[in-house]
Amino acid sequence: MLDPQGKAIHNALHSLGWDNIEDVRVGKVIYLELDADSREIAIDKVQAMCRKLLSNPVTEDFEVSLAGELEADQS
Repeated sequence: MLDPQGKAIHNALHSLGWDNIEDVRVGKVIYLELDADSREIAIDKVQAMCRKLLSNPVTEDFEVSLAGELEADQS
């Protein structure tokens, strides 16, 4: 996907001497709290929301993570 803001930041970081930066991506994060009977149902519901409303498929990709899984990935 095109990310002109990420590319501009990448170039600026390089011009400031941070040559070890390989890629910069700028995006948005949407946090949702919902009630679901299972992990799979929660993911399916949120993916449907992203496809129908929350993302623009022409300019954006999306990724769905559950809060507990996201926190575990960051530690």
